[in-house]
Amino acid sequence: MKHVSGKRLAKVAEENGWLFISQSGSHAKYRNPTTGETVIIPIHGNHDLRAGLQRQLMRDLNVTDEDL
Repeated sequence: MKHVSGKRLAKVAEENGWLFISQSGSHAKYRNPTTGETVIIPIHGNHDLRAGLQRQLMRDLNVTDEDL
């Protein structure tokens, strides 16, 4: 699994149709317009996400390593 930052994962989410809803501090909220599902992505500059959190967010966003 390729490690990425929250900033990069948020960009991938937007490329895959997720809509930015709001941001509180360093946590951005994205919503899928078709399913209504909400995902919160921590954006701490260019620091990589931890492996377990990144894996869970990728699963929630339905993205693969090729999308990154």
